[in-house]
Amino acid sequence: MKEKILLWIEGPLHFGIAYNLQKMYNCELYAVFDITNKPKEFFLKQDLVKFERVWFYHDHIKINDSVDMEFLKSFEKKYNIDLWKLAINERIFYRFYEFHKFSTNEILSIEEGSCKLFENILNEIKPDFFLSYLPNLHHLEIFYELCVAKGVKTLILSNPILGYKTRIAESKEITNSLKRYEETRGQNRDFKSLREYLHSFDISKQLKTSFNKNSNSKLSKAAIEFLFRSDNKHEKTHYTYFGRTKIRVLSFMVKLSMIKRRREKFLKEKLLQSVDLEKPFIYFPLGVDPEANILITSPFYTNQIEIARSIAKSLPIGYQLYVKENPAQVNREWRDISDYEEFLDIPNVKFLHPSFSNKKLLEKSSIVVTVAGTSGFEAAFYEKPSIIFGDTIYNLLPSVHRVREIENLPKIIRNCLSEQVNSEDLDKFLVLLEEDTFDFDLRGFNSKILEHFFHDGKLIDREISRESMMEFLNKEKESLEKLSLEHIKKIECDEKN
Repeated sequence: MKEKILLWIEGPLHFGIAYNLQKMYNCELYAVFDITNKPKEFFLKQDLVKFERVWFYHDHIKINDSVDMEFLKSFEKKYNIDLWKLAINERIFYRFYEFHKFSTNEILSIEEGSCKLFENILNEIKPDFFLSYLPNLHHLEIFYELCVAKGVKTLILSNPILGYKTRIAESKEITNSLKRYEETRGQNRDFKSLREYLHSFDISKQLKTSFNKNSNSKLSKAAIEFLFRSDNKHEKTHYTYFGRTKIRVLSFMVKLSMIKRRREKFLKEKLLQSVDLEKPFIYFPLGVDPEANILITSPFYTNQIEIARSIAKSLPIGYQLYVKENPAQVNREWRDISDYEEFLDIPNVKFLHPSFSNKKLLEKSSIVVTVAGTSGFEAAFYEKPSIIFGDTIYNLLPSVHRVREIENLPKIIRNCLSEQVNSEDLDKFLVLLEEDTFDFDLRGFNSKILEHFFHDGKLIDREISRESMMEFLNKEKESLEKLSLEHIKKIECDEKN
């Protein structure tokens, strides 16, 4: 019997995987498309992939005057999915108030439409596997959690905690992690060798390539196309674009450019670019905000100002808290100056410029605290324990301590200060991580997609032609075949088990 494979398609990547799956594997393909209106025209008419059935997510989301509250209550109870936990953390609902401020009724209407659609899809086709990116918006997280609740095998594509590595897994953590970890044998690597390994997969270098990419020519082309050739219909049909009229978007971008310059001036003047690293300190590198890594992974610890304040309250006398801005925050035009001022007002806190060396801070710190970022993992390579506020792939490291009740933070910090990190623990974990990942630059590949189809990501609502898609599929044939084969390996492995 053919496997039924359901794909969540946000663009060319998973479409390319589907294109190769139909050639490489005996299966039935289904798809949910989460795209804007112009790319939709291509996917409606395309003949490159034979899907048994497709759904266009936004076609099913309507804002209603009345909401079926009984359905939402029963959905939550039946599948143990906390809808408000995800909805309140949805950045679309609160970050873009300048365009549209969502009412409670609008949010609940969106939840109702999403949940009914997702439940109907899974009940109708009963897929064996669900393929998607790691969720970055709340509606995909609902679909992912619903698949898990209904026993559908999930194959989630993600960038793990090492650069130039890619992971396809059914859960965000390492499956059967504790048992596998206990049974794993390390390679007798000392900390020096482990650090060399980390630097060979330097995630900072990989990230810099993506967030430093800035093409004024592509931005100009995108702006001209948006203003003079776009019908901008998705402003009415896609809740993720509500209120984004052309004049509002243009005004917002001009305003944001001026705000960014003011913020960068503030960072240069107020944030420290040198500090005494010989004094005892706890290191708190900020996560990018807003980002799924915080909003979904750590839903009750999203206010990093308050986390910094809580850490500062929990420090033993003689220790300072060093907070460092994330260089990738530039993609969010930095933070509000008022946020920076709040950090600066916390006693016993030094706030460091984003250009400050992360490596030096890891080397010299006593403990590293992060909401759910990779710094908690990197800390172990520098023989430092870490404290985190979310469930991450590296949670099972003995030197990593998950905060579940903020009142326990002072005790956790004091215990960490007397803790010694074991190289054997990290060595074993890396062996496990190697088994769970493969060499592939997913971030770089996504950049190629944005460059080929979407003016480097400056304009997503663009028409896709059959010729353009075929050019991409042929040009990236080797990469897409590799991704598809890795998915097939996971499917076949599951069948054997």
